Amino acid sequence: VQLQASGGGLVQPGGSLRLSCAASGTIFTINAMGWYRQAPGKQRGLVATITSGGSTNYADSVKGRFTISIDNPKNTVYLQMNSLKPDDTAVYYCHGDIFSGYGHHAMDYWGKGTQVTVSS
Repeated sequence: VQLQASGGGLVQPGGSLRLSCAASGTIFTINAMGWYRQAPGKQRGLVATITSGGSTNYADSVKGRFTISIDNPKNTVYLQMNSLKPDDTAVYYCHGDIFSGYGHHAMDYWGKGTQVTVSS
């Protein structure tokens, strides 16, 4: 299973970006997907997660500004980021809780990070 993220970049404060992450490979079931971020000198932390059924969870710092969604037939998760702040600057990582059909359990998969920079 591979996760390919895209959509990062440089944006001014108050602007918007949309991140996408597509899961590919041998996939039997996707339980949940999500986004985490890591700023320089800080630990990686939760941004938002969504289950295949559509249940969502957000970090307090992004509630009301970010929206996570999932396209199950495309195995793709999106993160719409609005009203961006300089504090949102970080490398954003896609995560998937995915059962490939091999073994007995779903596993954690991570994509390569995509840089989001919010600066004027």
